[in-house]
Amino acid sequence: MHRVGSAGSNGGSVRTRKEKKLTYVLNDANDTKHCAGINCLDVLKSSVSSDQSYLFTGSRDGTLKRWAFDENATFCSATFESHVDWVNDAALAGESTLVSCSSDTTVKTWDGLSDGVCTRTLRQHSDYVTCLAVAAKNSYVVASGGLGGEVFIWDIEAALSPVTKPNDAMEDSSSNGASGPGNSLPVTSLRTVGSSNNISVQSSPSHGYTPTIAKGHKESVYALAMNDTGTMLVSGGTEKVLRVWDPRTGSKSMKLRGHTDNVRVLLLDSTGRFCLSGSSDSMIRLWDLGQQRCLHTYAVHTDSVWALACTPSFNHVYSGGRDQCLYLTDLGTRESVLLCTKEHPIQQLALQDNSIWVATTDSSVERWPAEVQSPQKVFQRGGSFLAGNLSFNRARVSLEGLNPPPAYKEPSITVPGTHPIGQHEILNNKRQILTKDAAGSVKLWDITRGVVVEDYGKISFEEKKEELFEMVSIPSWFTVDTRLGCLSIHLETPQCFSAEMYSADLTVSGRPEDDKINLGRETLKGLLGHWVAKKKHKPKPQVPASGDALPVKDTKKNLIASRTEDSSAASDPVYPPFDFSSVSPPSIITEGSQGGPWRKKITEFTGTEDEKDFPLWCLDAVLNNRLPTRENTKLSFFLHPCEGSNVQVVTLGKLSAPRILRVHKVTTYVAEKMVLDSSLETLAIDAASVSGGPQHLFAGNGLLPSVTMPWQKLRPSIEILCNNQVLSPEMSLATVRAYIWKKPEDLILNYRLAVAR
Repeated sequence: MHRVGSAGSNGGSVRTRKEKKLTYVLNDANDTKHCAGINCLDVLKSSVSSDQSYLFTGSRDGTLKRWAFDENATFCSATFESHVDWVNDAALAGESTLVSCSSDTTVKTWDGLSDGVCTRTLRQHSDYVTCLAVAAKNSYVVASGGLGGEVFIWDIEAALSPVTKPNDAMEDSSSNGASGPGNSLPVTSLRTVGSSNNISVQSSPSHGYTPTIAKGHKESVYALAMNDTGTMLVSGGTEKVLRVWDPRTGSKSMKLRGHTDNVRVLLLDSTGRFCLSGSSDSMIRLWDLGQQRCLHTYAVHTDSVWALACTPSFNHVYSGGRDQCLYLTDLGTRESVLLCTKEHPIQQLALQDNSIWVATTDSSVERWPAEVQSPQKVFQRGGSFLAGNLSFNRARVSLEGLNPPPAYKEPSITVPGTHPIGQHEILNNKRQILTKDAAGSVKLWDITRGVVVEDYGKISFEEKKEELFEMVSIPSWFTVDTRLGCLSIHLETPQCFSAEMYSADLTVSGRPEDDKINLGRETLKGLLGHWVAKKKHKPKPQVPASGDALPVKDTKKNLIASRTEDSSAASDPVYPPFDFSSVSPPSIITEGSQGGPWRKKITEFTGTEDEKDFPLWCLDAVLNNRLPTRENTKLSFFLHPCEGSNVQVVTLGKLSAPRILRVHKVTTYVAEKMVLDSSLETLAIDAASVSGGPQHLFAGNGLLPSVTMPWQKLRPSIEILCNNQVLSPEMSLATVRAYIWKKPEDLILNYRLAVAR
């Protein structure tokens, strides 16, 4: 259904219901690399149970990856895919639990040593979730903050534990597509801590685990830090202040002022007494929380400070930011040294042994020497300077070109990524997109197969766009963006069903050449083909793709009233022009009638996903071949003899035909209408063109069955004109209207006898 009754309406009035859209993300051939900037890093060090260390990265492409490495190389050992927007932060909790947060407003937990198993999705935040903090020695305590000004404190161990709940309670959790179903996490009322530190209860519709909320921020939160035991939490954001909390109760203990711009990053020492903060005001500040004051200010950077990492002794700090420089600073002597420079702003830092991992807005990650265990060795190399306490001093030095040379020229290890797409153009055929990535490489994509048709290399994007121009008019049936660094194709009903093509134009064998193929429906069939195929061989009950557990009564409903899987529509083959690659399969992002948005590769469907996880209109199209009512699929026009021509008048009224109808069909119609009253010799038409008797394409305002013979065998003696321009037989009526007629009024076509060839 596409319309629903208004609540409390009279007289059967209806309102439009906003349908969920379906998005598919096209992946390049190498899916082991990130294709957008790296927002977060964390290192899982070797332990008694495992002698392997891992690097975890989270990217603006919406995925996390686990990298195994040795002294000289790294390789991707797992991809964690479930977030539907940027991954903004990630942290390790416990032995191997990975926690991530995203602009999709969720916090997710993963089995970090698995092949990508998402164990929970926590949906308490109302806006982008920007930062996380974990207690090192009480690592099941995790805090999350976001643009909504909320700070939640989670006990991950309790959150991952199953609880008893009523049958009808909806649990809010998620499972990664690669692993199938996950356990459920119920979410219930929140203990809300107001600015007066009084605890109140905020009701929520479900029952179970209760996270704590530290309430007091009036604006966005961008940074969090927690001490080792989880007894102190510091937060900062656009309010330019630091707030200190007791995460056990959510109570606020102090507020510290000093920064003049957004607080972007925070670090706490193991005891929770000293705190380091980095800000968009370009300053680093050292705070004594016991004395509730700022001890030192360090003017090291010339622009925003986005990343900090401290040595275990908390005597030296590594810092990076928007100025693309990585510095090491002695907090006691104020001596600073430039370690390296990058080509992109530095987003995140992570220490590992004697090295430091550096993530930037680029899609690659690098490991640099850092002398973490003996920082003084770096200062002995020379080139250090004293960090002042006024930011303009460092800015002036930079402008005067007095920056010292970096201590290191090359990283020890580089984990390369693929360059994000920065420019794109949908071609007129509405099946191909021309893209240009950050390195200047131009590629041509076929979006109905999800593959790169041509890699042109580093050429002019504008020149190639002009070269690929086609004079063809096809309705826009999808939208596209490159927010994730790759092509995200959005399908919404009824727009995505507005484009049709003839099977002959798509070179689809086994169907009459005049059969109309709906591009939207066939694309959906290609995307859901793996799910439909596996679904036929899977028993009920079904498990949501999003991981949200079904209530018992809904499970029973599904057992009783499931869609027919053996219908002819569901058994339709996927035609080659819509057969998506299994080497680099696209990922689907969508949302059904239960749970929240989810993301999964099309080849990782198990067939156990519940139909309620998909938009109803998608299932109607794929399983039942039922499409919504579409507008403007036909085009009205007049057909008149050319002025001064002595050919007969074949029609007096307005005609109507599909927008995709070719001009040669109109030529056939005119010729055959004239055959009714004229001999073949008079018209000088090839006998093959009318063998079997005349065929009519139009009658009044309607379309009749088309001619049974291919037009390629005809040698027409009629030519069609518009605006005194002879039309190509292969032009569609929509193309003629868009590029030749160019008027809002009904199209007028003229015909005349062509010169005999």
